[in-house]
Amino acid sequence: MTLLPPTGSLIPVDAPFSAAQESWLAGFIAGIAAAGKKSQAPAPTTTVDVLFGTQTGNAEFLADQLVAGARARGLGGRTTALDDVSPEQLAGMSHVLVVTSTYGEGEMPDNAGLFWDAIQSDATPRLEGLQFAVLGLGDSGYDEFCQAGKLLDTRFEQLGATRIHDRVDCDVDFEDPAALWTAGVLDRIQAQTGADGAPGATAATWAGATSDATAAGGAGASRASRPGSQWNKRNPYRARLVENRLLSDPRSAKEIRHYEFDLGDSGITYAAGDALAVVPRNDDALVSELLDHLGATGDERFDGRAVVDVLRDDREIRTPSKDLVADLVQRAPASELAAVVAHGDKRELDRWLWGRDVLDLLRDAGPAAPGLDELLPFLRPLQARQYSISSSPLAHPGRIHLTIASVRYGDVNRRHSGVASTHLADRVAVGDEVGVYLQPNAAFSVPADDAAPLIMVGPGTGIAPFRGFLHERAARSATGRNWLFFGDQHRDTDFVYRDELSALQEQGVLTRMDLAFSRDQAEKVYVQTRMREQSRELYAWLEDGATFTVCGDASRMAKDVETALLQVIATERGKGDDDAAEYLADLRRAKRYVRDVY
Repeated sequence: MTLLPPTGSLIPVDAPFSAAQESWLAGFIAGIAAAGKKSQAPAPTTTVDVLFGTQTGNAEFLADQLVAGARARGLGGRTTALDDVSPEQLAGMSHVLVVTSTYGEGEMPDNAGLFWDAIQSDATPRLEGLQFAVLGLGDSGYDEFCQAGKLLDTRFEQLGATRIHDRVDCDVDFEDPAALWTAGVLDRIQAQTGADGAPGATAATWAGATSDATAAGGAGASRASRPGSQWNKRNPYRARLVENRLLSDPRSAKEIRHYEFDLGDSGITYAAGDALAVVPRNDDALVSELLDHLGATGDERFDGRAVVDVLRDDREIRTPSKDLVADLVQRAPASELAAVVAHGDKRELDRWLWGRDVLDLLRDAGPAAPGLDELLPFLRPLQARQYSISSSPLAHPGRIHLTIASVRYGDVNRRHSGVASTHLADRVAVGDEVGVYLQPNAAFSVPADDAAPLIMVGPGTGIAPFRGFLHERAARSATGRNWLFFGDQHRDTDFVYRDELSALQEQGVLTRMDLAFSRDQAEKVYVQTRMREQSRELYAWLEDGATFTVCGDASRMAKDVETALLQVIATERGKGDDDAAEYLADLRRAKRYVRDVY
């Protein structure tokens, strides 16, 4: 017998429960009783506003759970994206819970930047009548861990709001700490307001509640309410790989592959624009090299398992953790790593660490490096890798397509490879099963209006979601025009999906396609170059209601594309940079400038 908690993981009833699972179970039982009294309960007198900032959908998912938990306690609740809230609206709220991820190196996620800019103004209303709490989502592998949550927490306090619960900063395995924070903060609000609901009820009491919360908050379809949502990082679906084919030419400097997975009986339903998380395994050859260096056999035990299995399936050995870096600097002050750290230049450290794995760092530390038992606690959990889905459920029912560049680099002394990309390319045969789960992204999708124009900028593997968008619009017989900016290094070797895109043009689905192959001429040409060349037409599409979408590299391409877009707007409007920035902000507010960047 098993119980199914809201995260979707299957918990044997005879297994010991964690504190978060015990809280969930208590809430579930209490919620059943509360549901029977729902029709008799008075209308809530206190509304909990849950404001979320999200890049991949996790914060929105938790926001939906918070609202469901609030309603189970007899409180009102609604979810709203941070950018959809003005400072004046914020000042009129009584209880605000903020759930936000952090994007890049400490930046606000795409749907929270405008809100952050607005509340930094000296004209922002004071918030003395508001009570708040913040839940941050992040990755401790980055220096600015949960920085967006920290900034919002501090700013609310500066504006006079009262903190009703300490901020919690969640790492990549956020489920348990988020569940404990949720129960704690909602318990406090319920006790403070005297709401008549189930004490300790959590988002597990959601039978119909998540859809209610979504309707009230306008946040889009909750991923928890989708069929097949029981599959997640703790309980991935074993999908069968049915196709693996090379898209790029064998002469290319890149290796881009097309994969197809059979969804079988999973019940998974996805939308064009969603992502698929792939659960990888480390390369056996790398695991063997690491064990040899440590003088271990792999038969040693760690947490009740053979170390070889732990290193292959559970621990990140490709990217060294910050804690391991710090430990090695202390252990080996004469190492090259320690010398780089001593300079105090973060960029120099990032450059030195780029491409080096755990084995590289152990070798650099020499005899001072930790042994097996000392090393294992410094290795972070191996995380699933997320890839933008390149198919449409309407055009490709029962299957999910991915477009992935195999990561391979190194020199004559040692070769390195990406964890998930080469796991799929080299070690998963057609017919084999791979652990996967859906990562919905309601903020990045095909325009609901089939007549609306759509502009897509996706060089390289950034074309992935736009292939899905085009097939989706074709399947829906959408009349809106579609414009794709695509590019890579060389037309002859890197023009992926060339025949397919040409066919979509001939069918009238792809209205126009501007190509930028950077190394086919002396002067490099990029997608942002083509945008500037088509400045007048591009602005005309925006004025005609087009949605502008971007997918791909966040560190350079996405920033360069935004700079070019601002230049296009400023040039065509002729009203200066400030006006162009406000025009772009209006596009963001209208959900007509959206990005899927990584």
